[in-house]
Amino acid sequence: MNSVYHRPVLLPECLEGLKIDPTGTYVDATFGGGGHSLAILERLTTGRLLGFDQDADAREEARKIDNRSFTFCPTNFRYLKRYLKLNEVTVVSGILADLGVSSHQIDAAERGFSTRYSGPLDMRMNRQSPTTAADVLNTFSERELHKVLGMYGEIKNAKTAAAHLVRVRTRQPFRETQELKSALQSFAPRGKEQKYFAQVFQALRMEVNEEMKALEEFLVQAAEVLITGGRLVVLSYHSLEDRMVKNFIQTGKPFGTLEKDFFGNPIRPLRAVNRKPIEAGADEVEKNNRARSAKLRIAEKL
Repeated sequence: MNSVYHRPVLLPECLEGLKIDPTGTYVDATFGGGGHSLAILERLTTGRLLGFDQDADAREEARKIDNRSFTFCPTNFRYLKRYLKLNEVTVVSGILADLGVSSHQIDAAERGFSTRYSGPLDMRMNRQSPTTAADVLNTFSERELHKVLGMYGEIKNAKTAAAHLVRVRTRQPFRETQELKSALQSFAPRGKEQKYFAQVFQALRMEVNEEMKALEEFLVQAAEVLITGGRLVVLSYHSLEDRMVKNFIQTGKPFGTLEKDFFGNPIRPLRAVNRKPIEAGADEVEKNNRARSAKLRIAEKL
């Protein structure tokens, strides 16, 4: 396995959160480079692990795991129940999801995820998907672009930036990452250009891959397939994702408020194991910069 592919964030905390039963069935919903999966497999005896990932590169990494307990599902975690059923699994003991983009994907210039490299405006996790970042930039209305940049990128000048992008694309459609950065150079706060571009790229990536919709569908299914006492462990890196995970744990719904039954008891499938999200310590952040914004939430099936 390629340890450089992706360094797992908060690995000991994730494993502890799963409370692994060596005979249980587990899901690594975001296989990536397989770091979390390998660590889970080490703790299983007669148990089983199913790894999910829609990325073809992750599939190649999964082929390197020679373990009878492991099954790879080449799909997005939003199809959790469908692929569990295909593998004759009805309930699982624990589910882990790391919502970050792997180091490998970011460092591959041809994928277009990174602000550091020049490459095509692609940003698809699944390269079979029809919509690229260039498609979003070239076809979305000004209002739609404003929404994407404001909601997913959380940039303060989303409205004026969107209007400018629409003006620029009428002269020449966007194709390369550098073209996007050049177009927005004057909109980036001085001294914080890198952060600004990272937020713009993040917004496009989340739109291209329907990340919030996929997370919503995944959470609902995850709660349904967990056994009583089973654990859901989710690592998020964006305030919107963390908010959705937190709300789902608290209310049983990705959006909305907690409902109660006739007797005033809360109607929800999970309970929070940790009141506040677990964050990486200074040592881990120093070794792995991507751990900086990670928030880990653990829930148990009631």
